[in-house]
Amino acid sequence: MDMDGKSRQVVVSALQFACTDDVSTNLATAERLVRDAHGKGANIILIQELFESYYFCQAQREDYFQRAKPYKDHPTILRMRKLAKELGVVIPVSFFEEANNAHYNSIAIIDADGTDLGLYRKSHIPDGPGYQEKFYFNPGDTGFKVFQTKFAKIGVAICWDQWFPEAARAMVLQGAEILFYPTAIGSEPQDDGLDSCEHWKRVMQGHAGANVVPLVASNRVGKEIIQTEHGNSEITFYGNSFIAGPTGEIVAIGDEKKESVVIAKFDLDKIKLKRHSWGVFRDRRPDLYKVLLTLDGSNPSP
Repeated sequence: MDMDGKSRQVVVSALQFACTDDVSTNLATAERLVRDAHGKGANIILIQELFESYYFCQAQREDYFQRAKPYKDHPTILRMRKLAKELGVVIPVSFFEEANNAHYNSIAIIDADGTDLGLYRKSHIPDGPGYQEKFYFNPGDTGFKVFQTKFAKIGVAICWDQWFPEAARAMVLQGAEILFYPTAIGSEPQDDGLDSCEHWKRVMQGHAGANVVPLVASNRVGKEIIQTEHGNSEITFYGNSFIAGPTGEIVAIGDEKKESVVIAKFDLDKIKLKRHSWGVFRDRRPDLYKVLLTLDGSNPSP
């Protein structure tokens, strides 16, 4: 209960849509779906990763660096700040950031009054067929952060970050009440038989359950073809944007092909009591976790 004796109810949403390679078209789609989610009662609305264009990291192309823009006065962030203020909703905004000669896969957190609460830069940068992000992005230097929004204290990380339990735990240790993961994941160009969708969901369900917090994941759908130096590369993004509850249960989910607005409601005070009573933060032993500070599992010196 808050100081007024009212329960802290929050409605969260994950958006899911097929991107074109035209920024204005994608922004119009994102705005339409944000308005749709708001009309369904959403307070915090998550748009998918790098939604301004196709997922360009299928190829290593120097011309794609032209897609990056500085954080300050970024036109997409400014547009979403105006929209957030109009609707009174929180919107994390994913974008390709240019910072002098560095580049980041970044997200700005926009509060319900249109205030920009700050920036998170993706920490874990993948590199594999179809997902060649190390060509474009420096490793993020912000560390894991939480943001106090009007409706909740939230933790936001990006795509490959969602496979690392350390990231989720770090955010909840800092007080995150809900975790948000914008994503771009689908088929594997090098292996037609590999489908990571269920694995992807289960890992994040584990983060929700292990930390006793809700979790929101937003992914794109549709087939995207990018011209590379070795011919065309193709990924079919598998959607399945979902919201998990504090025991890891999926409470709402989109399908694998269609545009979706996924919605769920949570009582944050009730979940807080459950998190405290479950004891996972009471019984932690950080004195025994020093091995996590190594790359190879070596026992560090005392």
